Amino acid sequence: MNRRSLLKYSALVGIARPFVSTAIAKAQASKEQVQKAIVLYCDLAIDPAREQEMLHQFHSQFKPAAEKFEGYIDVKIVKLRKVVQGRPAPAANINYRFQLTYRSEELRQRWIASDVHKRVWPLIENTVLNRDYLVLLTDNA
Repeated sequence: MNRRSLLKYSALVGIARPFVSTAIAKAQASKEQVQKAIVLYCDLAIDPAREQEMLHQFHSQFKPAAEKFEGYIDVKIVKLRKVVQGRPAPAANINYRFQLTYRSEELRQRWIASDVHKRVWPLIENTVLNRDYLVLLTDNA
């Protein structure tokens, strides 16, 4: 490498350093937020006749709305396939698990108190056969 190329490379590294440092700091902060996060699980008995409706509402309404709120990390709805090991198994009619991850319980409470949540959660809950579903609040460990 000649001296001119070395000087150009040095200048580029010097210019990029603040951007790289900022990106690293953001990644570390994001990792810390995820490590301290809360995860909420709901085991749901979705009416088989309304599964497609629920999935459509989840993907087109609920998830896009949740993603816009402060503290949001992730939300999933998964269909239970089978129990591979252990007991007790979920009740026979439990066919979906809802999972919501937030930076803190305080921020999750703000989300559920919002008018947006009050509009989009019933789109999912109205497809549930039994509203006395299991809800677990956990801390990311």
